[in-house]
Amino acid sequence: MHLLQLQNLKKYYATQKAVDDISFSIKEGSIFGLLGPNGAGKTTLLRMITGIFYPDEGEILFDGKKFNPLNDNLYIGYMPEERGLYKKMKIGEQALYLAQLKGLSRKDAMEKIKYWFIRLGMESWWNKKVEDLSKGMSQKLQFVTTVLHDPKLIILDEPFSGLDPVNANLIKDEIFELAKKGSTIIFSTHRMEQVEEICNHIVLVNQGKKILDGSVQSIKQQFKENLFRIQASNIPDVVNHPSFTIISRKDDELTVKINESSFSNEVLQYFIHQNSSIEAFNEILPSLNEVFIRLVEGTRMSRQFQTVTA
Repeated sequence: MHLLQLQNLKKYYATQKAVDDISFSIKEGSIFGLLGPNGAGKTTLLRMITGIFYPDEGEILFDGKKFNPLNDNLYIGYMPEERGLYKKMKIGEQALYLAQLKGLSRKDAMEKIKYWFIRLGMESWWNKKVEDLSKGMSQKLQFVTTVLHDPKLIILDEPFSGLDPVNANLIKDEIFELAKKGSTIIFSTHRMEQVEEICNHIVLVNQGKKILDGSVQSIKQQFKENLFRIQASNIPDVVNHPSFTIISRKDDELTVKINESSFSNEVLQYFIHQNSSIEAFNEILPSLNEVFIRLVEGTRMSRQFQTVTA
């Protein structure tokens, strides 16, 4: 079942199309990557999903019904990239206040805060002020205030910003655990390696339009280029075969590109017949970062061409 469905959303600012007819759906319990370069329309999309902005056209469905920001926001946790904390307020009091805004009783809020403060090593923070925290400590607090009311939908915009590797792994593990318990998570970041590690499904937006939508693995398969890496001993000095082209060679490792009409088995058979001892033979799939750059740069060049020829 889909927790969130966006149907033909549009949002304009003067003459700028910040979101231009975007549709996608997010399954319950999934970790969903919302990606795009600066100015692509991600923030506008997130603000419509949280009810901060209303779409000019289109519809949002939340949990099978038309999205009602006043009611449904109680089931959403939003961690923006910009800090949304009161700098002069004590941390414990702030967490309590924000939890009660999300509908928790004081008793339930205290129990949740205690659980999360212990879980993330924040027990001694209660009387500290936000202004006394480092960026990483502030990020941990913001994460806690986002999730402590057990939201159905959790939106995390650059959640690892300012975190050292230990605390980044700590938050990452909590994201997996929340999804395992049934929360649906929208994860927005510029760090593609984090997306590959964390997300099940991604949407890429650029210049207000959706340009890619699919699972991480299906996208990598879609953009692969028939590249393979071979590790073998006794590779011949001269390698020549109509089925593939050598892209690079270093010691006992070759990178080859197999022709469209050929098969990987033909490459293996060739080296076996050459008395090479195959140690590894792996397909090289593109990283999401490579796909991201290829698509975004391609869209930009296309728009520039259209402008020049108009």
